[in-house]
Amino acid sequence: MTDTVLPDIDPSRVTTTITDGVADVRLSRPEKRNALDAGMFSAIVHTGEALRTAPGVRVVVLSGDGPDFCAGLDFGAFKAMRSGERMSASVALPPSDGPAQATGQRAAHAWAAVEVPVIAAVQGHALGGGLQIALGADIRLVHPDAVLSVLEIRWGLIPDMTGSQLLPELVGRDVAKELTLTGRRVSGTEAVALGLGTRVSDDPRAEALAMAAEIAGFNPHAVRAAKRLLDGAGRQDLRTGFAAEQTEIGALIGSPNQAEAVTARFEQRTPVFTDPV
Repeated sequence: MTDTVLPDIDPSRVTTTITDGVADVRLSRPEKRNALDAGMFSAIVHTGEALRTAPGVRVVVLSGDGPDFCAGLDFGAFKAMRSGERMSASVALPPSDGPAQATGQRAAHAWAAVEVPVIAAVQGHALGGGLQIALGADIRLVHPDAVLSVLEIRWGLIPDMTGSQLLPELVGRDVAKELTLTGRRVSGTEAVALGLGTRVSDDPRAEALAMAAEIAGFNPHAVRAAKRLLDGAGRQDLRTGFAAEQTEIGALIGSPNQAEAVTARFEQRTPVFTDPV
């Protein structure tokens, strides 16, 4: 069963459908390589934040319509910058209590803040802000011929959509500096070798949907707990991390969904899980 969700989101910017627990989110401005304008920023933020509470969502797949993932800021935004305008600042958004406050930061961090795994399927161009949005996902499947770049320096800028903080964690501080200070473009194959991507795929979206369907078949409470624990790893001291691990496992053992996972496995059948509320 497929339901179109989030009807208040501009479908000329982002579309979302849910099938069997998998939210298929697509940036839908292919004629502009899914470039980021005010409408796109608004739609991305609202979509990500709405998915935090959308019922029945177990995994999210994030991709772009057409040949590209997202080519970064719309050219009109760069023209406006010459007179000091900041297009993203004009986007009307509700207040956020999360660590990301600026519009661009929220467009990227919205995916990290979703409680379920987010898989980005990257093909074509993922440049500047487009790359930073992909970095907000938990897993990135990248076409070997995709083109990725921390492009901001070539426009006289810096990555300001969470990239300055995420890049060193993913690729190491020295590689992050090299990519940021040169703005050079890397292929999907090199991106995976550097740590910008998880693995290469000749059909990233199809593989992302297949992976999402597999994850959606597991205990959704365990999947969310795993994301929480892994997101905290390296960002907190070991005592805190070890304690969190025991708290999570204590809540899982003997819970209805965990009991169902065990029972279904012994009975060699597909488990039927209850989604978190």
